[in-house]
Amino acid sequence: MSAAESPAAHAPAGRKLGRFELRQLLGRSAQTMAWRARDPHNERDLVLVMPRQQPATPAALTAWLERARRGARLSHPNLAHAIEVGAQEHWPFVAYDAAIGSALSERPAPRDGDACADIAQWMAQALAGLAFAHDAGVAHADLQPFLLTLSENGTVRVLGLEVADAHAGEPHSEIVAAGETLRQMRDAAERDVLALGLVMHGMLAAAPALEQPDVSRVIALMPPLGRESVRLPWDLPRQVPEALRTIANRATDRQPRQRYRNARTLARALEGWLEADAGQDTDAHAKLIERVRQIGALPALPGGAARAARLALMERQHTEEMAQVVLRDPALCFELLRSVNSAQVRGTQISGNGPVLTIRRAIAMVGLDGVRRSANGLRQWPGPLDAAGARDLEQTINTAMHAARMAQWLRPAGYDAEVVSLVALIQNLGRLVVQYHFADEMAQVRRLMLPATLPGAEPDAAPEPGMSEQAAAYAVLGADIEGMGAAVARWWGMDESVLHMIRRLPTNVPVRQVETDDDMLRTVASAANEAVDALSVPAQQQIAAVNRVAQRYARALSITARDLQSALQASASAGSTPTDEGENAT
Repeated sequence: MSAAESPAAHAPAGRKLGRFELRQLLGRSAQTMAWRARDPHNERDLVLVMPRQQPATPAALTAWLERARRGARLSHPNLAHAIEVGAQEHWPFVAYDAAIGSALSERPAPRDGDACADIAQWMAQALAGLAFAHDAGVAHADLQPFLLTLSENGTVRVLGLEVADAHAGEPHSEIVAAGETLRQMRDAAERDVLALGLVMHGMLAAAPALEQPDVSRVIALMPPLGRESVRLPWDLPRQVPEALRTIANRATDRQPRQRYRNARTLARALEGWLEADAGQDTDAHAKLIERVRQIGALPALPGGAARAARLALMERQHTEEMAQVVLRDPALCFELLRSVNSAQVRGTQISGNGPVLTIRRAIAMVGLDGVRRSANGLRQWPGPLDAAGARDLEQTINTAMHAARMAQWLRPAGYDAEVVSLVALIQNLGRLVVQYHFADEMAQVRRLMLPATLPGAEPDAAPEPGMSEQAAAYAVLGADIEGMGAAVARWWGMDESVLHMIRRLPTNVPVRQVETDDDMLRTVASAANEAVDALSVPAQQQIAAVNRVAQRYARALSITARDLQSALQASASAGSTPTDEGENAT
C-alpha cells in the first residue's frame, strides 16, 4: 500500500489534534481528508476537513488559511457553514458542525423505486452550491463523496471549499495575468463538475468509477490526461432511466468537449429530468412557454411585411389563394392554427368537429381581418436572434418545409395534401421553437450529435458516434425536443388528437398496421420527417439511411425505396408553397 493509500499516511500523530479529539476518519483522497472530531472545550461534535499534507512553510500555511477563509465566507443553502478556520500543531483545518448530516460516503445508496430520483436531486443540490461558489471565483478542487453531507430532511451540502489547492502543480508567480486567472478558474470549475459527475456515477452504479474511490485519481486516468472511459454499465443493481443515464454519461464523457462545462448546465439537465420523471412540465417547458408568450412561437420569415400587405389587398380573392400566401410562412401557419384550435374557440365555434388542420378552414373561421391581425402581430425576422442564430433557424425552417412537401408526395389516396403537410410541419414544432428560443442550447445539442475522434487516439482511428438528438437534448435541456413542442401545443389549447399526431413514431419500435385516420396522418408525417432527416447524414451514408426508412414504412404506406428516393427529389425541387406541389402529388 502506498503512502497515499495508507489510512495513517500524513495523518496527525495519535488521536488528538491540539484541542480536538479525533474520533473517526470519514474519508481521504490524495489531497484532503475529513475527520469526525470532538471539541471538549465547547462540548461540540465537529467534522474537520484538512489537507493530506502539512503546508511546507509558514508562508504556505498563511496562503492556505487565506484560501480557506475566502471559501468559508460564502453563504448558500447547499454550502456547509464553516464555524472555524484555523490551525492546530501546524495542521490547518476547516471545522463544520457534525449535526449538518452524514457524509454520502457513509450512507448506502438507496435501492428502492425512487433511488435514481433521490440521487439526481442530491446532485442537483450540490451543483447549485458549486455554481454559487464558481460565480464567486471559488473552486472546490477535490470534490469527494465524503465531502458531501446529507441531512435528515434531504438537504445536501458541500464541505471543503479551497481546502485543496486548485492550481497545485502549476507554476506560480507574483503577478498573474487576469486572463490566466480566468482560465485557471474556468478549468478548476470544469474539474469540479467532472468530479461531481463521477460521484453521481458511483452512486448510480453503487460502486466507484474504475473501482477507485479517490475521484481525483479517476480524473487523472480519463482523457485528456489518460485513456480510461467511464460509462454506466448495463448490469446495475437498479434500473437507471435512459434519460438519466444519458445525463450521467455525458458528465463523464470520454471526449472532454462533450462534457458539461459548468455546474448550472448539469444542474439544469438533472432538474429537467426530475420534473419530467415526476410527470410535471419541466423548467425548460416553463421557460419556453414564457418566451413564446412574450415574443411568439416564431418570427415571420423575410418578406413578412410584403405578405401582410398582399393579404390586405385580397378582399375578393378565394380562400384557397389566401391559404397559399399563408402557407409560405410557418410562423403565420402556427399562429392561425393556434387561434382556431384553442380550447375556448373549439368549445364555442366548432364543438364536435375535431381539430382544424387546414389553413383554408382556419381562414374561413377567422376571416380576412383575423388573418391580417395574425400577420401584423408576428415579430419581424429574425426577432432577437443574431446572424448565426438566424442562419440556424432558417435552415431548420427549410428542413421542416421540405418534410411538409415530402408528406404530400407520400400521402395515400383520399388524404388532403394540406392536412398531411401541416401535420408534418407541426411535428417539427419542437425543433423550430427550441431553435428560436434556445439557440445556444441547440448549438450544444448539435455539437453533441457530431462524431468525434478522441484526443490522443491513433490517426486512423474511427471517430466515435455522436449522441442521438433525443439523448443530446436530455443532456442539455433535461427534456426532449418533441416534448417541448408538445408543451407549447398544450399551452395553445390543442386537443389530444393533435398532441398525439405531433409526436413522431418512435424509431426504436416497428411501424405497425395503421388503423385510424389520425394514425395515418401521424405515420405519413413521421415517414416524411425521417426521410428528410436521412439526408443530414454524410453523403456516402444517405442512400442506406433512406433505404432503411423505406423498409420501415413499406407495409404501412405501400412504398419502396425507389418511391422514397423519387419523392425526396421531387419535394426538394418543388416550389416553396406546399399547396402548389400538393396539386400534383400522387
